[in-house]
Amino acid sequence: MSLKTTYYKTPLGIAKIVGDENGIQSVSVLNDDEFSIVKEETNTKNPKCLLECKIQLEEYFSGSRTNFSLKLNPQGTTFQKKVWKELLKIPFNKTKTYLEQSKALGDAKAIRAVASANGKNPIWIIIPCHRVIGSNGSLTGYAGGIWRKKWLLAHENPVKQQSLF
Repeated sequence: MSLKTTYYKTPLGIAKIVGDENGIQSVSVLNDDEFSIVKEETNTKNPKCLLECKIQLEEYFSGSRTNFSLKLNPQGTTFQKKVWKELLKIPFNKTKTYLEQSKALGDAKAIRAVASANGKNPIWIIIPCHRVIGSNGSLTGYAGGIWRKKWLLAHENPVKQQSLF
């Protein structure tokens, strides 16, 4: 079975979605320079196996979806897959620290390895590594760029700052 690819324009850049009938293998966000290379491909036909992913991402960005229900097939080591599976347990609009994630995996000392596995998460947004923050509340370590992490956390937070006046 050959992998299929499609693209979806998000508020944070063009998402590149790769997968097949066995599930989504990756969702990554392209930077502007990468997008110019694939620009002509963005209007190509949507592979059926990836269409539901595009629909659910669209619902997420429109604010009508808080949980994804997709067949996922991320490629990585056994440890990485264990870390990514733990990320799926972090609810929408909640955060966890790297230390809390390490403890949930059974080893508080594995914090660096856990952070490294988070950084190699191949399925952007759907496996929500953006919900993991530093112990002091800082927005650290996000492969897609801290500005995207900040945007995603703000998007998921239903409490909007109100004017004082």
